[in-house]
Amino acid sequence: MNEILKNEIIALCSVPSISGFEPRAIQTLRETVGAHFDETLTDAVGNHIFLKRCNDPTAPTVLIDTHFDEIGMVVTKHLENGFLKLTNIGGLSPSVLQGADVIVYGKETIRGVITSTPPHLRSGAEDRLPDLAELMVDTGYPTEELRAIAPVGTPVGFAPRYRTLGEACLAGKSFDNKACAAIAAYAIAHTPRERLSANVALLFSCFEETSPTGGAAVATFGLAPDYAMVIDVNLATVPDVPKSETVGLGKGVSISLSAATDRRLSRMTRTLCEACEIPHTVIASPSSTGTNATAVNLVRGGVPVVDIGLPLRNMHTYNEVISMTDAESLCRLVEEFICSQDLAEAFGSRDREELPR
Repeated sequence: MNEILKNEIIALCSVPSISGFEPRAIQTLRETVGAHFDETLTDAVGNHIFLKRCNDPTAPTVLIDTHFDEIGMVVTKHLENGFLKLTNIGGLSPSVLQGADVIVYGKETIRGVITSTPPHLRSGAEDRLPDLAELMVDTGYPTEELRAIAPVGTPVGFAPRYRTLGEACLAGKSFDNKACAAIAAYAIAHTPRERLSANVALLFSCFEETSPTGGAAVATFGLAPDYAMVIDVNLATVPDVPKSETVGLGKGVSISLSAATDRRLSRMTRTLCEACEIPHTVIASPSSTGTNATAVNLVRGGVPVVDIGLPLRNMHTYNEVISMTDAESLCRLVEEFICSQDLAEAFGSRDREELPR
């Protein structure tokens, strides 16, 4: 296991970035990720952009998009004895929330636990999963003090706890999609400038969990890249789940073939994987990949995009699971992708008029 890469993943996934609150991470990202890039930008909607230039002034620009927002909750009401009412931000299932260890990101950072009604106190008619509106966070704080620390609108997220499973897996929160962001940042930062075949724009995009277009469209419009790779987690296979709807954990990255992706770029990326012996699986996502691929593809005059997936189990829970062998495969693919002269020549020479910024 690449211990350095594992620690980079844990460090970035621990940074709070609940959808809509991504700008809070600006200073942290500039001091960590930004230290390895030539320029760091944050736009008006909260996208974080990191630029690394190659040595060729005529080189094209390649965009690597990995959304940085995570699912979470927000405070809607204060109750007696230090309890908070919540609503969700992004897709959360009540089935995984009861008893969860959370952090309330108020004027001070405080810990809490989501309440769980003991089975002894449930009647038969109430023996069901509660709605999120029925759950609360127990903070232990006096109510008035809690109002001052965590007013209505304060974000709440899962507490960052990480552990290894077996010899190759990592479990914890927010791998969707900050694990991919960390892997891409690591790959680009450790790629020698002289190897680059394009100027690289790494995008930590916002709003993916809460909007069908997300912040990726805004950033892509401003950057005007020549071609792009969108990276997001993909559903990994578990027992009793149709294999046609999942990908194998530990078997490498996935390449989605979809109406939202460029067939030529996808084919060339697959060829790149084969040439570099990078484990991969090709999957069919007919109308949509469920990622930022569509938002990136349908900007300006169109941006050729390939969609790459990192297999993930337990999506949208506080114990998501990834394989570090898949993480290492993704790291290698990102490096080879941004260094590919074939891709730079094929997509950097497109005859398109540059639109005003």
